Amino acid sequence: MKRKDVVALHDLTVDELQKKAREVKEELFNLRFQLRTGHLSNFSTVRAIRRDYARILTVIAEKRTAEDKHGAA
Repeated sequence: MKRKDVVALHDLTVDELQKKAREVKEELFNLRFQLRTGHLSNFSTVRAIRRDYARILTVIAEKRTAEDKHGAA
């Protein structure tokens, strides 16, 4: 995920972020399945997708914390 993509995550709502997290989690599942069956040739994609998922969850947590502190934003 490039820097501009990470910045773009902050512009999304919590619902949109949760939807994106579900999509990334599904992609991660598929990659892990391919890895276990021996069909995955680029192993670094699993690590990259796992980090993208963590970034999305971090932004969701930040937004929820901000909402709790300052009310609905």
